[in-house]
Amino acid sequence: MIVCVCNAISDHEIRDWVKLGGSTLEELKSDLGLGTCCGKCHDCAHEVLAEAANKAPVLASRELRRQPTE
Repeated sequence: MIVCVCNAISDHEIRDWVKLGGSTLEELKSDLGLGTCCGKCHDCAHEVLAEAANKAPVLASRELRRQPTE
């Protein structure tokens, strides 16, 4: 389902983002642009984020994703 209509961000994208180490609504806004227009999606996004965080194993930490590869 589409969570953020303004930026076309789905619950699947949020779940995948959590698997990559995302964890907060602020990070979600920064990384995916969710809720940066009208903000009506914040409640739904928070629910999807909380559910995904409880179910998904983290595949990589945020620090590891930010380090350049050599």
